[in-house]
Amino acid sequence: MNRPPRFSERTKDFIFLLLIISPALAMLIFTIGVPMVKSLYMSLFNVTLLSMHNYEWNSFTNYKNIFADGEFMQALKVTLIYVLSIVFIQFILGMMLALVLNSQIRFKRTLRTLILIPWVVPTIIGALLWMWLFQPQYGVINHILMSLNITDQAYTWLSDMNLALPAVMLAALWKQLPFMSTMLLAGMQGISEDMYEAAMIDGANKRQQFIHITLPMLKNTIKTVTLIACIENFKMFPLFWIMTGGGPLDQTTTLAIFSYKAAFIELDLGKGAAIGALWLLIMLAFSWTYTKLFSIGEDKEVATS
Repeated sequence: MNRPPRFSERTKDFIFLLLIISPALAMLIFTIGVPMVKSLYMSLFNVTLLSMHNYEWNSFTNYKNIFADGEFMQALKVTLIYVLSIVFIQFILGMMLALVLNSQIRFKRTLRTLILIPWVVPTIIGALLWMWLFQPQYGVINHILMSLNITDQAYTWLSDMNLALPAVMLAALWKQLPFMSTMLLAGMQGISEDMYEAAMIDGANKRQQFIHITLPMLKNTIKTVTLIACIENFKMFPLFWIMTGGGPLDQTTTLAIFSYKAAFIELDLGKGAAIGALWLLIMLAFSWTYTKLFSIGEDKEVATS
């Protein structure tokens, strides 16, 4: 009588792990992997919404046309300015807010709950709210500025070439700051109070405690939360599309807006897919470089210690 084969404990653990993650893995493959491969394939052909079943090889013409007209570089420039600026401001303000909420202040539990309100508001609702606030004739922001005699004229925030991008950034900051501050606050909660007490005994002030204890202990949290913020803002679409539509004169046209316009307004799915492919490569390169820079810093610290 043949006995069934016996598996080692390591093999059993691997099979069990595979069974556990297989539903999530299958969902990722069908919802992300397959559309991604399909998009990369479409980027190599002439495909429009009017002829989706007629694929004509175009010898990388989609990619050539993207770089020929200069619109891609403009969209990339706007995207990088937006992402780097908004994440930097988010981190600074988020750290300050987290330090306040981590200190001994009254009603801090209530404040921790209240700051989450912008985060839970749907992005579309937030965009419509900020469009009303920025409205030139009856918007609250212009009314406040004019009431305080800061300006004597109403600004056309969302149609001004110099103000449109900062206006969208302000709306994005309002929406995303709670996430940044909450994650940093959670990291601070995990730092042992004994370390601060020992530093106080040694005569360290608040600034020295922040530089030599808080920041080093938050390094992994900072790395994760800022990378997430960068990725989320790289693919930010609703705020830009609802508030400005990419205008005025493409001053707020990011890669997300550029790809959408090419695919669903110009009806050129091949060009839109090519923009998406380049967009994906840029995001992967950015994420890899960002992670590598943090790893280099950690290796230096290990070497010096």
